[in-house]
Amino acid sequence: MSVGMKEKMVLEILEILENMYSEAKCELNYNTPFQLLVATMLSAQTTDKMVNKVTQNLFFKYPAVEDFLSMSKEDLEKEIREIGLYRNKANNILKTCEVLMSNYAGVIPDNLLDLIALPGVGRKTANVVLSNAFGMPAIAVDTHVFRVSNRIGLAQAKTPDQVEKQLMKKLPKNQWGKSHHLLIWHGRRLCYARKPNCENCELKNLCRYYKDQQKK
Repeated sequence: MSVGMKEKMVLEILEILENMYSEAKCELNYNTPFQLLVATMLSAQTTDKMVNKVTQNLFFKYPAVEDFLSMSKEDLEKEIREIGLYRNKANNILKTCEVLMSNYAGVIPDNLLDLIALPGVGRKTANVVLSNAFGMPAIAVDTHVFRVSNRIGLAQAKTPDQVEKQLMKKLPKNQWGKSHHLLIWHGRRLCYARKPNCENCELKNLCRYYKDQQKK
């Protein structure tokens, strides 16, 4: 397969996903970059639905960095205890708030290096914030993006960082943010971790995983 054909197939995959999930967007609720940062930090190993349930009250009572700093670690733990790993997350969030206030006057930095230097903030979280809060080209690789990209054939990698690099090379830069949401929605709605619903997937004729399953 030629390079040109590969590019054509990638664009075809994106077009099909766009038709399947035209409303795809970030499913975390937030009003400010800071709130998105906190929500994304909370979302690790937890559903967006659960995060939104917790942050609805949390952000109403504590909308900004300085409000979070008025809480003790125990206070924050009580607010988010329904979420997995809540003790560790509470600790990282409050440490991040301290850094934001002391180094950035409470303003969320809009670059990758500064974001990933914050306690508990990795590339995925940073890219979610850059893409959704600041409209910058970025690809956040969560468990869904990792699984779906490898299955379809958009990537062939063993780590999220490798998937991110491969997607950045293959996907048009102006579609990085949208593609991230399309892959997540596909993973949540059809391309499940267990028993993906291949028969009802419009991508199956282009999907490496489906083709491999047909050979068995």
